[in-house]
Amino acid sequence: MPDIWGIATILAKLGLYIGFTGSTGLVIVSCLYSGFVAPINLGIKRQARALAWLALAATVVGFMLRGAALTGGVDGMVDPEMLGLLWQTSVGDVLVYRLIGAVMILVGLSVPRFGQWIALLGGTVALWSLAQIGHLPELESVGVQLLLLLHLLCVAFWVGIFSPLRSMALMPEHLTDAAELGHRFGQTAALVVPALIGVGLWMARLLVGNLQGLLFTGYGQALLFKVLLVGLLLTLAAANKLRFVPAMQSGEAKAARHLARSIEVEAIVVLVVLATTATLTSVLTLPS
Repeated sequence: MPDIWGIATILAKLGLYIGFTGSTGLVIVSCLYSGFVAPINLGIKRQARALAWLALAATVVGFMLRGAALTGGVDGMVDPEMLGLLWQTSVGDVLVYRLIGAVMILVGLSVPRFGQWIALLGGTVALWSLAQIGHLPELESVGVQLLLLLHLLCVAFWVGIFSPLRSMALMPEHLTDAAELGHRFGQTAALVVPALIGVGLWMARLLVGNLQGLLFTGYGQALLFKVLLVGLLLTLAAANKLRFVPAMQSGEAKAARHLARSIEVEAIVVLVVLATTATLTSVLTLPS
């Protein structure tokens, strides 16, 4: 079982994942589907801004927790010498990426016209930081990091559609736009999901090495649990694409309510997936 610092690190990492995938995903959706989400654009910006602030806070707290973990006491969180040593390592480099990414998202969300592209670049920088350490600590090649960045962008895109599509589905006056948004997302997801699954499986093989590592180590079992959750997500997404969205296109308001509830369940499952990932990257060790 993780100690108090391990639990705090998991929570900080979870905040980091929710903040950066959520804010970046909302920006991606705004860029791709600006015409359909125009009625809720201000709400999307508010949510993305709140999530970026969450990511920024989690970034700072996570860095301070590194110092506490090294000293074994809360004083390590504010120990200038310890934090200065961390700053000179790869941990400090990643901190800079995340701070820059979060600030770019916040600035971009406040700038008219081209601001969304600034925010998108900031989100990409932030997600790139997640590919540097913590997720694949023993695999430092640029190729692996680029694949992981692709994986994270796909995750962000999926997470980013939840709130806009749910909000639009619950607005009867925008049922047609909500149906078209769901349809367009489904078309894009048909390309994104195979990439998401393919990269995820490839990384899983790199991480655990073999079936024994998957079944008989804590890391492998947590990874297997994550895979099962993703399978559940795919099932829910398939129901949305094949049943609820077509019904909405036919004008069925009841289908929109079913879609909204399905999205709520998906969001909860994604939260558990991110919590599992935070545990994998914080306290569990790779099988040897």
